[in-house]
Amino acid sequence: MRIAINTRFLLPNKLEGLGWYTHELVRRMVLRHPEHEFIFLFDRPFDPAFVYAPNVRPIVLFPPARHPLLWYAWFEWAIPGALRRLGADVFFSPDGFLSLRAQTRSLMTVHDLIPLQYPEQVPWQPRAYYRFFIPRYIRRADCLLAISEHVKQSALEVLQVDPSKITVVYNGCRDGFFPLPEPDRQEVQRRFSGGADYFFYTGAIHPRKNIPRLIRAFDAFKKRTGARVKLLLAGRFAWHTGPVQGAYEAAWNKEDIIFLGYVSEADLQGLMASALALVYVSLSEGFGLPVLEAFHSDVPVICSDTSALPEVAGGAALLVNPLSEHEISRGLEKIYTDPALRTTLTGLGRRQRLKFNWDTAAAQIFDLLIKF
Repeated sequence: MRIAINTRFLLPNKLEGLGWYTHELVRRMVLRHPEHEFIFLFDRPFDPAFVYAPNVRPIVLFPPARHPLLWYAWFEWAIPGALRRLGADVFFSPDGFLSLRAQTRSLMTVHDLIPLQYPEQVPWQPRAYYRFFIPRYIRRADCLLAISEHVKQSALEVLQVDPSKITVVYNGCRDGFFPLPEPDRQEVQRRFSGGADYFFYTGAIHPRKNIPRLIRAFDAFKKRTGARVKLLLAGRFAWHTGPVQGAYEAAWNKEDIIFLGYVSEADLQGLMASALALVYVSLSEGFGLPVLEAFHSDVPVICSDTSALPEVAGGAALLVNPLSEHEISRGLEKIYTDPALRTTLTGLGRRQRLKFNWDTAAAQIFDLLIKF
């Protein structure tokens, strides 16, 4: 069988959410099924490290798809021609995009419906593209994957998707997230927080992640407790960051709020494992991988009580209303002042993390590819 896969987010030294999702799944499928041919469709020169085995055939299709007009050209012209020319039996698109013109049977992952539900949280340039094409992609797909029950229910409610067409397949946690011994934790803290304990956030810096409220809640926590604790934020600045800058400039304790920017994978793993807690109070998430990464690092979690986050946390996190700065701030205080609570949450996280596994996810998706 020839399985074509959209691998445009496999970017060397630049793997982020969709890139890691693609990497973790397709690497496992390729290595476990040498009897099948996998055609990897890239939109630019690729790193040979992503050609995981001899049964992978890498193809570069023009143009590089990083702009709405180029998305259209790549998915509606380059992809259909390649699938037809290469004789693909099935096409898997793990990044939420599809080809409307392709005749090949297609499976697509739906990560969220945020562009349809909260269009104001999407940059204006791609907003119209998403709102036009996402419903059509979802209708066109022969089979859909949802990364959580929350995403599945959103698809059913917003787009009236046929329930038999959509399957929930949970994400897993990539390798490298594990607890650190105390001397290593202290070294990470020395490097990044001047030796102080810290609350940690990881992800893009943009409105949906609720960073302005997090900054104000942390500032209130500091004023109330005087705790020698910092707030570290790892991630690239995306769009519409004025409110983030405004909240930072207005903070009384801005010297204890540190923007790290994009950090290496090794540094991210160390930062997660050395944190007092992960604070992930996003307004909307299709899954929320940092929660799972914290569980694997034996780090307590404070997260939103909305969207998919309670589903992933499963009772193993301190849930707060992301719209309430007071509730977020009190959550920080509870974690800081209650070692027993931190221990309890860590133990619950160890059990909850067992429900999410990339090996299981890859096997489920492969079964769908060869059956549907």
